[in-house]
Amino acid sequence: MSDTEEPKAKKQKLSKKEKKSPKKEEETSSDVPSYEERCEAINILASPLASKKSTKKAHKLVRKATQSKSLRRGVKELVKGLRKGDKGIAILAGDVFPIDVMSHLPILLEEHNVPYLFVPSKRDLGAAACTKRPTSCVLVKDKKVDEELFELLVEEAKAYDPNGGGAEGRRTVQVDGPYNIVEWRGRG
Repeated sequence: MSDTEEPKAKKQKLSKKEKKSPKKEEETSSDVPSYEERCEAINILASPLASKKSTKKAHKLVRKATQSKSLRRGVKELVKGLRKGDKGIAILAGDVFPIDVMSHLPILLEEHNVPYLFVPSKRDLGAAACTKRPTSCVLVKDKKVDEELFELLVEEAKAYDPNGGGAEGRRTVQVDGPYNIVEWRGRG
């Protein structure tokens, strides 16, 4: 009886291995969400959101900037870089929650005349920045990393005007004293 039991045990072990290997392949293919699925998880601040093609280009630029050490990762480093006068392009993740973590960044970037784009996933942004952790935002400092990609992304970011475009579309408020609005021009 021991002779008959041994081959059965070997067959069971082989079948377990066979069962495990197809599951791993299925899990890896289903674990990676598509661009459209990632876009469903973005917050309301994520505007301008880069297109699928531009997202790939942004990740490529971040990867090259990481290798040349001309990148600032994270909210604290980005703000510190802006205070020190760093210029470039900021790439922000659109799926950051709670939203308060980076809600001040678009306004700060506009004040410093730094173009910015949102990409759908902080995990992909972290992977492009060669870190194991997800990254909420990066600042690519140098144009020299890849001038063509850099200029292309800057043009796309500058095409988005948060105030509605043109001088007549801008909101202007003239205040006289505390909380006394004298003149209001613009939308709203």
